[in-house]
Amino acid sequence: MKFQPTPALRFDVDRALALAYETLDIEAAAVLGLKRHLGSGFIQVVGLMLAVQGRVVVMGMGKSGHIGRKIVATLASTGTAAMFVHPAEASHGDLGMIKPVDVVLAISNSGESEELIAILPMIKRLGAPLVAMTAYAESTLARYADVFLNSGVEKEACPLNLAPTASTTAQLALGDALAVALLDARGFKAEDFARSHPGGALGRKLLTLVSDIMRSGDQVPRVGLQATFSELMREMSAKGLGAAAVVDATGAVQGIFTDGDLRRLIEKGVDLRSCTAAQVMHDKPSTIGRDALAVEAVDLMEQRCITSVLVVDAAGQLCGALNSNDLMRAKVI
Repeated sequence: MKFQPTPALRFDVDRALALAYETLDIEAAAVLGLKRHLGSGFIQVVGLMLAVQGRVVVMGMGKSGHIGRKIVATLASTGTAAMFVHPAEASHGDLGMIKPVDVVLAISNSGESEELIAILPMIKRLGAPLVAMTAYAESTLARYADVFLNSGVEKEACPLNLAPTASTTAQLALGDALAVALLDARGFKAEDFARSHPGGALGRKLLTLVSDIMRSGDQVPRVGLQATFSELMREMSAKGLGAAAVVDATGAVQGIFTDGDLRRLIEKGVDLRSCTAAQVMHDKPSTIGRDALAVEAVDLMEQRCITSVLVVDAAGQLCGALNSNDLMRAKVI
């Protein structure tokens, strides 16, 4: 339904859309424009941050501070230890958080933020390498810095050319470029990302083991080879897995019987009353190790078009079972 502004909210709809398009064009151009500034300075910063023995300390005031916090979060989650220190708080004690083994990334579009400039002499005295991310090479911040990253843009997306818009987008993109270069140089893998995001979907997929979610002990439906069909059905019904394992006297898996097997046998008109588990089971069933990733169980089920899988130990002994419902409850799928 087309939006109809109320009398109190009347505005030029066409102009609003035109400004939105222009904003995206300006900010896209600002990000692409950063490419011409990249070079030896960027490589120096990557080298400094890669070799840092302490942390990457990011600082910035106002909107640059907000961008700095996001850069810290991205660095920390991709293998580079980082923290944010507010410039104003730094001059009232927080400067003690910065050590000579750290690398300081100071962000200021103008390069003249008073709170930041005031603490630059102390940072230099500490001996921590100082990286400036600013639009002006001749600014106080850039002149103090050991390395200068040019984040300059031609103009802000704000029609007044005042509100930080394109400039903060450029800072954010430059921070992402650093994080990506660093994670690649560190050999950072998806598994490493998952370890710092255990509560996220990726973490669940890459950290959850079959043993974490499988049914075990008395929860696992199992019968012996000579169990009657009635015993087999009672075990399946009681455990609610939709399948039952058939094991030998040592507990080694010999086969499986599923709801699907039952339907197929009934369709064939087989007299099941006199059958044993060994006669109706599907031999050579799909199994998975308890130490496998749960996502591997998902892949196995999809490849074999099955909804249940038996879990075995290194000796092939039955130790658990799980089905698609177990995987969904664990939010692996």
